Amino acid sequence: MSKAPQIAFETTLFVRDHCLCLHAQRAARALARRFDDALRPLGLTNGQFSLMMSLNRPEPPSMGSVASLLAMDRTTLTAALKPLERRGLVATVANPADKRSRLLALTNEGRSLLANALPVWKRTHSDVDRLLAEHDAGGLRSALRALD
Repeated sequence: MSKAPQIAFETTLFVRDHCLCLHAQRAARALARRFDDALRPLGLTNGQFSLMMSLNRPEPPSMGSVASLLAMDRTTLTAALKPLERRGLVATVANPADKRSRLLALTNEGRSLLANALPVWKRTHSDVDRLLAEHDAGGLRSALRALD
């Protein structure tokens, strides 16, 4: 039986220092914690805030369009919606044009909570923008969008 190949520790250090995926994941977790902490007094996570904000449209969107916007599969979106529906913040309704498809809408309570959460998000985002001031946050946003 042959021995498994060995990877030099220097290679591990190189990957640690250069892997864009690792750095993006670490940054995403740090950002998520920051926004989760800020939104916690309102009973929201950053993911719930983003999901509710994605529903803030003139017409209720389809599950597919929301899943696409949030880069989620429909199963993950369905699971993310359940706690918001249980709290009466989001409603899922049949699409009048196609009874097989579902539309998503904020309830009045959901719109009120989102309006209360928005100033918290703005303050937190301003704090993040200040932290990134010397690093071109706009350029970072553009670079991340290029990966979509």
